[in-house]
Amino acid sequence: MFLHLEILRRRRIVAMIILLLNTIIHCTLLLLLEARKDPEPYHTSILTGAGWLIELLLGHPECIRCELGVHKHVFEALVNELRSMGYGDNRSVCLEEQLRIFLYSCVTGLTVRHVGERFQ
Repeated sequence: MFLHLEILRRRRIVAMIILLLNTIIHCTLLLLLEARKDPEPYHTSILTGAGWLIELLLGHPECIRCELGVHKHVFEALVNELRSMGYGDNRSVCLEEQLRIFLYSCVTGLTVRHVGERFQ
C-alpha cells in the first residue's frame, strides 16, 4: 500500500514538472514571436530637431532665448567655441543639435524621454 502511494505521489510530481516546463516553453516561444514583430515608431513628429532649430534661429529673437536660455548670437558663439576646441558632429547629430539638446535640457529640466520626444 505504501509503495503504491509513493508511486502515485512521484507521478503527480513528474506531471507537475512537465506542466511547468511546458508552460515555460510556451511562454518563451510567445515572447520570442512577439519580439520578432516590427517595432512601432515612437518619435513621429513632423518637426524634427533640425527643423525646430531653424525655426528658433529664424524666428523671433526672444524665442531662442526662452527655449534655450541664450540669445542667438550667444548660441552661435558657443558653437564656434566648441568647434575651435575640437568638438564636432557625430554620425547622426550635428554639433548645433547636440548643444541645443543640452541647453534645452538645462533650461526645462525635462526627463530624457521628454527631451527625446522634442528632438525626435
